Amino acid sequence: MLDLTKIDHPRVVKNMSIPELKRLSAEIRRFLIEKLSKTGGHIGPNLGVVELTIALHREFDSPKDKLIWDVGHQSYVHKILTGRAAAFDTLRQYKGLSGFPKRSESEHDVWETGHSSTSLSAAMGMAIARDLKGTDEYIVPIIGDGALTGGMALEALNHIGHEKTDMIVILNDNEMSIAPNVGALHNILGRLRTAGKYQWVKDELELLLKRIPAVGGKLAATAERLKDSLKYLLVSGVFFEELGFTYLGPVDGHDFEDLLENLRYAKKMKGPVLVHVITKKGKGYSPAENDKVGTWHGTGPYKIETGAFVKTKEAGPSWSALVSETVRRLARTDPRIVAITPAMPVGSKLEGFASEFPDRMFDVGIAEQHATTLAAGLATQGMKPFLAIYSTFLQRAYDQVVHDVCRQNLNVFFAIDRAGLVGADGETHQGVFDIAFLRHVPNLVLMMPKDENEGQHMVYTAIRYDDGPIAMRFPRGNGLGVPLDEELKEIPIGTWEVLRDGCDAAILTFGTTISMALKAADELAKDGISVKVVNARFLKPMDVVMLHELLESRLPILTVEEAVLQGGFGSAVLEFAHDHGYHGAVIERMGIPDRFIEHGSVSELLNEIGLTSTHIIDRIKTMVPRKQKRA
Repeated sequence: MLDLTKIDHPRVVKNMSIPELKRLSAEIRRFLIEKLSKTGGHIGPNLGVVELTIALHREFDSPKDKLIWDVGHQSYVHKILTGRAAAFDTLRQYKGLSGFPKRSESEHDVWETGHSSTSLSAAMGMAIARDLKGTDEYIVPIIGDGALTGGMALEALNHIGHEKTDMIVILNDNEMSIAPNVGALHNILGRLRTAGKYQWVKDELELLLKRIPAVGGKLAATAERLKDSLKYLLVSGVFFEELGFTYLGPVDGHDFEDLLENLRYAKKMKGPVLVHVITKKGKGYSPAENDKVGTWHGTGPYKIETGAFVKTKEAGPSWSALVSETVRRLARTDPRIVAITPAMPVGSKLEGFASEFPDRMFDVGIAEQHATTLAAGLATQGMKPFLAIYSTFLQRAYDQVVHDVCRQNLNVFFAIDRAGLVGADGETHQGVFDIAFLRHVPNLVLMMPKDENEGQHMVYTAIRYDDGPIAMRFPRGNGLGVPLDEELKEIPIGTWEVLRDGCDAAILTFGTTISMALKAADELAKDGISVKVVNARFLKPMDVVMLHELLESRLPILTVEEAVLQGGFGSAVLEFAHDHGYHGAVIERMGIPDRFIEHGSVSELLNEIGLTSTHIIDRIKTMVPRKQKRA
């Protein structure tokens, strides 16, 4: 048995024989299955790229040569080969190993990726820098077939091919991203998988033609047409060749001889080369290998023997399911409702909607910009598009939100999933910026419920709302387990509710931080401090009537939000006080500080940034003069 923790540099694979490489692959798979059963993580993508990663490190010299992992959740094998196996017990844990490439972790991580489709643009930048400096390193982005559907990747392909830049693009084709891939490009790749290799045949034909004595230019022209015809015959559409790439493949991504032969061939070629590698997601572990819907893309802990997930006891339904199933319920009587997702039908729990309304469900692939403008187009024709999108992915569609939806005041319902801290996926996935980048956009209503019962009423409110765009943000995970009303009702737009009355101070908060505010109020009451707790469920428009009442009462106000402070809800309250002349008001804010929050459990992260009930208690005590405390 190989001791992977002794690997300190990828040079160890340089002189291994093929049998030794196969043994290393088996050991890495065993290691990943064991370690991830305890920590959770992206097991399916990593089991699929074991041989590919080893082959890349055998043929290229990292960190001189730049290996750029798109999305990056398939970089675990790369981490093992670059000396980080000993830290895998801390993978995705607080202060531990990141689940994505991280430049501060290793010199071999040259690009940080949590969102897809960025590798090719980054690679082009690195290649241009190489050429300007006159160095000779290889630039090797590794991009999945799902990530290739992203518009940014296609823009980069177009630029790379136009400039004829020296680069070796590895297309890791496993027919899935998180869920099964969709779209015309996916269909092109499907035809390529079954077309057989043509580069070798094309080269042999060219060699044969060169042996024929040229009789004028006519035969030469005929020869060129023959070669072109062969390309079109063997590779349907020759998509990549027409973009300016030399296409190699398809290559068996689990066959070292095939991989190494093609990588060596690619290194000899000038201009951009695309090596099309076919891999099996989850290979070597049957529960992951047989997964057809993306369940094993990323998981929590699991039992190795059975593949059963280790589930914590949850009080209420998943937020994603609550929202999507409420929309599904409403769609039965409202034919305007259509659902859109950018490649997240499983994560957004839209399988039920898709099965019941297949003609009204659109998975557009990893294309957040397109998803948003598609929703806008639907809205212009009287439809009610429901766009289920993660907070961190909505960042990618900011211009479309502003320019295409809000500027035209269109009736799009944004369901912003994973809002707030998300934990183990870390800084690239924390959903803490959406309030700040949405609050200032005209025409948009922005809200967040305190629990799942209020959540289902907010979904109903959003579907019924016909005066423009409306967004509902909700956290990752499960609800509180509160009873759900059978009859849905509208919540008046821009209204807050008082959850607990008080006369010494007021806490304005919403969503996940309401429970900590109520707990803090209970503890403060024991010290004779009476605190009003307000569910500020509408972040825009705010409840101006209640705000005036609070500010006129001169109560010290503390705003609490699980989102960035700069431009957030607390800033909105300060702006309101300033704009309405409440210059003596005491208003303080608690939230996410001005830095990126790394990975760890949500509770650990909240404690680190000082956003707990204990911290709220301490802050209120500094805001309330001792003389105001009750006996």
